[in-house]
Amino acid sequence: MRKLLLAALAAALCPPLAAQDLESAEIMVTGSRIEQDDYSDRMPSVGLRMNADFLVQQVAIRGDTRDPVEREREIRAMLARAVEMAARNGVELAFGDYILTRLTRENIDDLELANDYRPDSQRINFLVKAPLGERPVAQAQAAIDSFVDAVPEVGRAQMDTLGDPTLSVVGPDSHRGAIIAKVAEDARRTAATVGDGYAVELTGLNMPVQWARSGPGEVLLYIPYELVIVPRP
Repeated sequence: MRKLLLAALAAALCPPLAAQDLESAEIMVTGSRIEQDDYSDRMPSVGLRMNADFLVQQVAIRGDTRDPVEREREIRAMLARAVEMAARNGVELAFGDYILTRLTRENIDDLELANDYRPDSQRINFLVKAPLGERPVAQAQAAIDSFVDAVPEVGRAQMDTLGDPTLSVVGPDSHRGAIIAKVAEDARRTAATVGDGYAVELTGLNMPVQWARSGPGEVLLYIPYELVIVPRP
């Protein structure tokens, strides 16, 4: 049993490159890494539950001024005001569908205009984030809502929220060791429970860390390992 655990843990300490890339990046928790809903049949019962780092709300700045040049100017001017006001309103701005990039004055032009749902209307989508940690979700949501209301409109440009908020986690793969420790502890308890005639085998601990939302402000970080009870020879 001890040898099996040591071998599994040694393999898990050498994660593939994809996992190493996310040791410091911020990811958005809309579901699991394998792009399913928050429940996956590969999700084990043991993982690391933790508070998310940010509450994340998608927003859009829309404009419907008839002249397209003036329409874009108004939208981008309001976006620039949002970037300028974010820090003093206790929020951060970002963009990205999976790995999030902080939105700043330096990269503000990376956001492209998209057609809106109405003729002669365009929009720019981005994200507003409020820190969580031990902070109540309602308080973070209030900070986001207050910021959206505070940014002044420019011409016919205005900002709206889109859909429900989600969560983000910074550096999910940096928690690999803590996840493995929980898995090893559970494997030891299982081995003790089934008795001396059986052993447990762990496979899959070399897989990347995955995630799912497990509560209003909480995420579950896990590795899709498998634990199998086998008879001793």
